[in-house]
Amino acid sequence: MYVDSHCHLTFDELFQRKEDVLRNMEKVSYAMIMCTNEEEFQRALIYKKEDPKRFKIAWGWHPQDVNAITEDHLIKLQKALDQHQLDCLGEIGLDYYWDSSFKERQKELLIRQLHMANQAGLPVSIHMRNATLDTLSILKQHAKTPIIFHCFSGSKETMKECLKMDSMISFAGPITFKNARKNVLCVKECPIDRILSETDSPFLTPVPFRGQKNEPMYVEYVTKKICEIKQLALETVCSQIQRNFLSLF
Repeated sequence: MYVDSHCHLTFDELFQRKEDVLRNMEKVSYAMIMCTNEEEFQRALIYKKEDPKRFKIAWGWHPQDVNAITEDHLIKLQKALDQHQLDCLGEIGLDYYWDSSFKERQKELLIRQLHMANQAGLPVSIHMRNATLDTLSILKQHAKTPIIFHCFSGSKETMKECLKMDSMISFAGPITFKNARKNVLCVKECPIDRILSETDSPFLTPVPFRGQKNEPMYVEYVTKKICEIKQLALETVCSQIQRNFLSLF
């Protein structure tokens, strides 16, 4: 019924509770497992082997890890692409929030991975934090496959620029927070056929479970908030989000 387009099921805090997490997410029809390193990718393969219809796998080198990424890391990612083990490349992008000292390295890594996605014909999941102008500029020049703007938190104006690239806008727990005026406006203005739902679990737990570890089952509350904001029936929103998600593959 529900779709979690971005969850970190291979992080220790969820993978160590794997059976409980799977049992809890019985209402989740599809989930995209995001991998940030090779160990997580190997764990994701376990999930997909057990339930290939439900799970999609994404892997990419995160911008915050840029200084640790070597050519060998990119070769390993390319191997997974060549073996058709990935459904999406991500999350990749730019992040100037914590440290903007390595902007050029981040840009180079993003461009390199976009070219890999282009060659493989796979969508990309984009992380964009305090780096809107640079990220959009690079995507407009180099992205040739579908784009998912993960956990979108930008302005309505930024969202409109993203939509011009035929992208999907993915919303997470923050749309349920009390101070989420900007996020709520974006949900309201975004066409329903361009919306995805996600948890980004184990982070960003939605209301009313803030303070607890997030997991895919809580995507229900993100989806219901989308219904509330757009004044649409739950069945309508769930069906459309599922179509949006499956259209990427």
